[in-house]
Order: sequence, then structure tokens, then C-alpha cells
Amino acid sequence: MKSKLIKSASGDWEVVIGMEVHAQVTSRSKLFSGASTAFGGEPNSHVSLVDAAMPGMLPVINEECIKQAVRTGLGLKARINLKSVFDRKNYFYPDLPPGYQISQYKSPLVGEGEVIVDLPDGETVTVGIERLHLEQDAGKSLHDRHSSMSFVDLNRAGVALMEIVSKPDLRSSEDAKAYIAKLRTIVRYLGTCDGDMEKGNLRADVNVSVRKPGAPLGTRCEIKNVNSIRFIGQAIEHEARRQIEILEDGGHIEQETRLFDPNKGETRSMRNKEEAHDYRYFPDPDLLPLELTAAYVEDLRLHLPELPDEKKGRFMRDYGLSGYDAGVLVAERQTADFFEAVAKGRDAKVATNWVINDLAGRLNKEGRDIAASPVSAWQLGAILDLISAGTISGKIAKDLFEICWDEGGDPHAIVEARGMKQVTDLSAIETVVDDIIAKNPDKVEQAKTKPALIGWFVGQVMKASGGKANPQAVNELLKTKLGI
Repeated sequence: MKSKLIKSASGDWEVVIGMEVHAQVTSRSKLFSGASTAFGGEPNSHVSLVDAAMPGMLPVINEECIKQAVRTGLGLKARINLKSVFDRKNYFYPDLPPGYQISQYKSPLVGEGEVIVDLPDGETVTVGIERLHLEQDAGKSLHDRHSSMSFVDLNRAGVALMEIVSKPDLRSSEDAKAYIAKLRTIVRYLGTCDGDMEKGNLRADVNVSVRKPGAPLGTRCEIKNVNSIRFIGQAIEHEARRQIEILEDGGHIEQETRLFDPNKGETRSMRNKEEAHDYRYFPDPDLLPLELTAAYVEDLRLHLPELPDEKKGRFMRDYGLSGYDAGVLVAERQTADFFEAVAKGRDAKVATNWVINDLAGRLNKEGRDIAASPVSAWQLGAILDLISAGTISGKIAKDLFEICWDEGGDPHAIVEARGMKQVTDLSAIETVVDDIIAKNPDKVEQAKTKPALIGWFVGQVMKASGGKANPQAVNELLKTKLGI
């Protein structure tokens, strides 16, 4: 196992990471109002009187948001608290009209759970979930629209967020990146958050501290609102090094909130960290405690989709796939569904190779996701059927895949129309074989003492036949002719 310790002048250091992930709940309207949550509207076009904090306006809870948060909690194998309380978190900011945010503090909707994270080296890490609570998002201050004024857009104000708080169980930037990727996969499978980090629908506050191995936890700094998996990794790397340098120079770490600058690849101070008492939390007097029944929660549990870990286990069991291949296929639900449509009744390993290497490779190159694939699961399945029937060779299959990608169409019809069938007629291949043997007497002599050289002859025959000769038939024929 690769060491996660950071080597420095005074020896090894350990980085300790905890994350607070804000995931925007998938719902058509906001947490306490009927205003739309659609992205990209004109500034202040999705704002109700409640969002704007007009006098006398009372919040009304959106049941869909509660349902989505409970489903997420169940997906994180977490305890669902049948009684929870909404609190007011008081702070002043221009894009927060009431001067407080409705959140949850002492009594969250979801308690402790866990996420099992697969790392690239095959190791797994179990990350504890501390809690999941619901809260409103704030609006957005726009500083670049006017030379002397800032504008405020309240479209996001009141949008429901799930804050998913992990325990400090992560020990490297790689762990943290794999954790956020896994969390994103889970919420996308559940349909509770679209995981779109570019739009800010999933973003993380990353808490980083360093210590000597085995020492007590160090003072942590929080890096706010990081909205890319790559940036999370870079921010942790920089922040850990910064803290180690300060400690090795005899200084001490101030607990503070920092921002990550992706252009410079560094964190910088934003403000000293507030503690919970700074926010003067108290139960929101306009909202009764939220009470759920065990039957309500159980009904949601029964209707959960198959989640990534379960699907991965089934792919390994039913299709005989390696843990790595199964993990790659289940990372996106649409990829898993595509694979199952291709693999049904066919060789699962061959289907895996085509989906992971040929299809995903081509999609990545063109920056598309699998939903926009020009080659459908049915077309890819048809190509595999043509290979297994011996109608086309693996090389012809690659050409056929390209034709389907560029032009579409039925692979069977394309093979017929373009004469792409591989030649299994020995007499037709024999002429080519004889010709190559006649032209290479030196290689023929070498092959008698070095039988592996037959591969060179097979390659020459395949080249001469434009990839249409059946490789097995060529192999057998050459063995006879060369007396191997």
C-alpha cells in the first residue's frame, strides 16, 4: 500500500481531511417557497415574496425536498431521525435578505452513515458520515456588472441544499477526490442531486489539518466552496504544504476560512473561522419540528434504486467482471445500463472491453457523455454478434464501429452492402499464403526453428487481405504449409 504521509524537512506528516459537501436538491421548487429552481434565468426572475423576505411572509416546507434528503440519507446507510428541527443561523450578508439562513443545527434530519470509497490502487476506505441536514442557499452578489456598485441576484436564494458532513477520515488528496466522486455517483443514482459542479450544484468546503503520525488532531483550516474534483485535490496539496511549512518554522496554525485560487494553485485567507455560537442559532419560530413516521421512511427505502456498491457486486457476481472493470462501469448509471443492454446474452468480458475502451475512449476524446453516444447499445450488440458468429474479424469490427459512429445504420446491413465479411474460404486465403511464403524463404527457414514467427506471417496475410481473412483459418493453414 502506498504511504499517504507527506515527507518534509522534520520527517513525516499526516494530513487529515473532513468535507462538508453542499448538494443542491433536485426539486422543481425551493425549500420554503414555490419559486422555480431552474438554472440560468434572468436575475431575480425566480424569486417569491418569501425568498425576498417581505414582511409577514411565512415559510412553507416543500415535502419533495424532505423526501429527497431522506432518500439520500438511506443511500448513505445513515440513521434517519424521525424528529428534526429547523433553526435560524444568523449572519448578515447582502444576498441573504432576512439576515438569517434557515438550516438545521442540533437536530438534523439524517444522522451517522458511511460511504465506501474505492481508490485507484485497489484499496478501499470507509468514510464516516457525521450528518446530513437541509438548509437554504443564499443569493449571489455580482461585482462585475458596474464600476461602483454590486448587484444582487436572488434566484438561488431559498434553493434547497443538503449539507453532507463527513468525519475526518480522509488522509490524502487522492482519498478526498475519490470520496467526492463516489458521493456524486450516489446522489446521481438516487436522482436527489444532478451533481453538476460547474453550475455549483455540488460544491465542497474542505477542512484540512496536519499532524505528526499518531499525534492529536491539529488546528484545521476550511477551504470554502471548491467546485471541481481536480481543484479539491490541488487545494488540499497546497494547504497541507502551507501548514507544514508554518509549523516547521516554529509558527502555529490559525483556525480560519480560506479560498482556493485555481489560477495560482494556492489558498488564501478569507476570514477568521466563526464558531457555532457566532451564528446565534435558535429554533425557527415559524416552523414546527419536522416529524416523520417509520412507515414513511420504510416506504422510501423500499423504492430506492440499485445503488453503485450493490450494482458493482452484482456485475462481479453475474458477469464475472473484475472489481476494477465493474467499478468503472457503475461509476455512471447510464454507462451501467448501456453495458447491461450490450452484455445481455453475450460474452460479458468482450462487452466490457468494447464499452470501456472503444466506446468510452471515443466519447472522452469528443467530450460527450454516454447519453449522446452516436453508437447505440443495440448497434454495439449487433457488432459483437457479427464477431462471435465469425462474420467479421476484430479488425473489421473496429472499422464497422467507426462507420456506425459517423453514419449510423444497421451493422448487419452495412457488412452486407460493403462486402466486409471476413473470408473463411481456405482456397481464397491459400493463394495469399502461398504468395507470402514464396516471397520470404529466409523467414520460412527461421520459422521452423522459431515457431513464434508464425505471428509475422499471420500479420502479412491479414494485411494482404485487408483484414478480411479469418485469423484462425490463416493460423491453421500456415502451420500446415510451414510444417510447424
